[in-house]
Amino acid sequence: MGAFVIEGARVVFADRVERASVRVEGGIITGVDVARDGAVVIDGRGRLLAPAFVDVHGDAFERQIMPRPGVMVPIDAALLETDRQLAANGIATAYHALTLSWEPGLRSVETGWQVLRGLKQLAKRLTVENHLQLRWETFCPGALPLIAEALEMAAVPSVAFNDHTSSAMLHPSIAVHDRPFDLVPDYPLADVTSAAFREKMEARAKRSGMSGADYVALMLSVWDRRGRVADDIANVAFLARDRGAPMLSHDDSQVETRGFYRAHGSRIAEFPMHDRVFTAAREAGDWIVLGAPNAMRGGSHLGSPGAADMIRRGLCDVLASDYFYPAMLGAVVRLFADGVGDLATLWRLVSANPAAAMGLADRGQIAPGMRGDLLLLDWPEQGMPSPLRTWVAGRGGYSALPEPLMRTEVFG
Repeated sequence: MGAFVIEGARVVFADRVERASVRVEGGIITGVDVARDGAVVIDGRGRLLAPAFVDVHGDAFERQIMPRPGVMVPIDAALLETDRQLAANGIATAYHALTLSWEPGLRSVETGWQVLRGLKQLAKRLTVENHLQLRWETFCPGALPLIAEALEMAAVPSVAFNDHTSSAMLHPSIAVHDRPFDLVPDYPLADVTSAAFREKMEARAKRSGMSGADYVALMLSVWDRRGRVADDIANVAFLARDRGAPMLSHDDSQVETRGFYRAHGSRIAEFPMHDRVFTAAREAGDWIVLGAPNAMRGGSHLGSPGAADMIRRGLCDVLASDYFYPAMLGAVVRLFADGVGDLATLWRLVSANPAAAMGLADRGQIAPGMRGDLLLLDWPEQGMPSPLRTWVAGRGGYSALPEPLMRTEVFG
């Protein structure tokens, strides 16, 4: 649409919440409390207007690709549905956490190519700004050509370094959040011939559509590649730095792990698993990302540090949707109700901070000159808010305005 002004809403600014009017033209916020100047007027009375969300890690799209275990649907249908869900949940910029693994099936490189090509083909039809988070399993050299091609996309992806192979091979006497740096020479290995190890691998085997025995054999062949992993990491980090792509390291358990990836240019710690890593990341000035479902539910389903506690301690900068898109709004609601912070401060965790972490200086807050990524909410007192409208660069991305309000939307 052309120029429009949202009037009468309470507006979440970077440092305060107050009633104001916001004018948007050409996809850009052109003024706060300025003259209408011929713009269409949208009635925001009784509503909350906030910056739309920037989601740095979301993998709920996998449920569109595989709505039932082993049942995959066409990629274009899945991506279009994901785009609608993002807009309906107030997310204007999304980084899809696309796992690139040596495992067959949903998280395979083959599926990754389908998603990459699907996003390219659908780019002009998508409402939300869709990026990829190349969630690369470092034991998967087969993903390197895909990573190289993806890094040339107009919507620059991020790169997340993952190592679930070493976690799977870890000796059971050591908790996963206490495991050593993944590349240490004397990494403590499980007995791969034991019944306990093979039972542990059964769930992974089912996800990959393999028998347990075949899966274990595949994993052991992958483990034999360990000697080349450090070089592969260095090569991928070089490509990312050359493209200016943000880099994240995932599930760090040791200060050494965070330091290793930081030395390669990764300045984002994603879902750290131990207090010592949070502290080291903060001291180094890294961004720290946690899952919004953690904050919304009041704790991690994996036993990792609680997001609310880390926010209180100044050890969390960004909340990502993780596996549930509505959690970004749900987390803000829960944290605000629990007195963890004021609304303006909490909203930065899901808008301004993730935008800054991804190098997107044009969005994440409501101010003149910023992109018109906006979210209009119905937030009844003591109730759960719901998105009414989402704008992406000033374009209407989603609308659930009640019929009477729709009829009187343009006035004056």
